[in-house]
Amino acid sequence: MEARAIAKNVRIAPRKARLVIDLIRGKSVAEADVILSNLNKEAARLIRKVLTSATANATNNLGLKQEDLKVKEAMVDGGLVMKRMKFDSRGYVAPIKKRTSHITIVVSDNK
Repeated sequence: MEARAIAKNVRIAPRKARLVIDLIRGKSVAEADVILSNLNKEAARLIRKVLTSATANATNNLGLKQEDLKVKEAMVDGGLVMKRMKFDSRGYVAPIKKRTSHITIVVSDNK
């Protein structure tokens, strides 16, 4: 059985979050939590919240044991892009794209 958690419109660029989420894909939940807690990146803090939520969904809703859980799927998709403008010299306007992410984590007990 598997449980999932999704965080939508998280204010971090998908490229930055994918660097972190690639480190935990396929690992056990305990090992992934240790990796994320020792990583000095903002994305690690946000992904750890989603991992904790997916683990809680598995234990509380499905009655699975936390020691048996593994990260089955972990992905970061692009979310909304907030478009802003930066005014420059000589009347030039440069676009600024503030990207957001959708973080999805699926944990399973492999049964």
